[in-house]
Amino acid sequence: MTSNIEALLASLFVGMAVAAAGWAASDYLAAALDAAERDVADKLRRLRAPTRNVRKYLVVWLIIMACVFFGCWLGLDSMIFAVLAAVFLAATPWYLLRRMAERHRQRIEDQLADAMVTMANAVRAGLSLAQSLEILAAQCPKPINAEFHQIVAEYNLGKPLERTLTEAKERLRSENFALFAAALLASHESGGRLNETIERIAQSVLELQRLERKVLAETAQARKSAVYMAMAPAFILVAYYFVDPINTTLLFTTMAGQMLLATAAVLNVLAYLWARVLLNPDI
Repeated sequence: MTSNIEALLASLFVGMAVAAAGWAASDYLAAALDAAERDVADKLRRLRAPTRNVRKYLVVWLIIMACVFFGCWLGLDSMIFAVLAAVFLAATPWYLLRRMAERHRQRIEDQLADAMVTMANAVRAGLSLAQSLEILAAQCPKPINAEFHQIVAEYNLGKPLERTLTEAKERLRSENFALFAAALLASHESGGRLNETIERIAQSVLELQRLERKVLAETAQARKSAVYMAMAPAFILVAYYFVDPINTTLLFTTMAGQMLLATAAVLNVLAYLWARVLLNPDI
């Protein structure tokens, strides 16, 4: 009975301490939450997803992280595993969202050269700049057609072309699209042979894409090896448990073992991320 009362009092004091610390650092927490909201909303806009309830989702996710943290701390009696679980819950959704936004951007990059060729042919046929953009919005595949749909819709509603293209550049963050937009603006303001300029840009983009695909093809096996190496420690740990279950259990039940496991997990993740950076050069 006494031990239960002591555990209850300890939990109560820990909760009060956490609440006091949260109140004292409320300004910093609000600033961090604002920064996280801007970052997540930016990635969602690049994915053309709604951003109205981002802050609400972030608050709910923080509550889940806090529950998991205290659950691991009190249930498993391990502060180290609790911190690792909280960090994993904080980093994994952001990393997945970042990967999704990057893949979306890469798909647009892959479709941009063909869109440039289509527009050059439309301009050569005598169509105006606005009509050429409408053709791109109608004929281009997803996801790039959504960007052209938005540009055309905003331009038809009266927004200046320069502003629509500038907002598209900020949204896509593509160097190739920035060149394409600069050519459109130059032609719109001062005239010139727009079709020839776009064709030259399209040829440059196609050459860059060819080099990127060559690099990806030559590093595909190495990237798979990095994934296998990142997964190997978990399988080795399971296999070692069947060989020596007593010492393996000590890794989870003692402070020294938990510190070793946490250090190994952090170094494993860092090694995987480092390998991805090395195997995905920026051309």
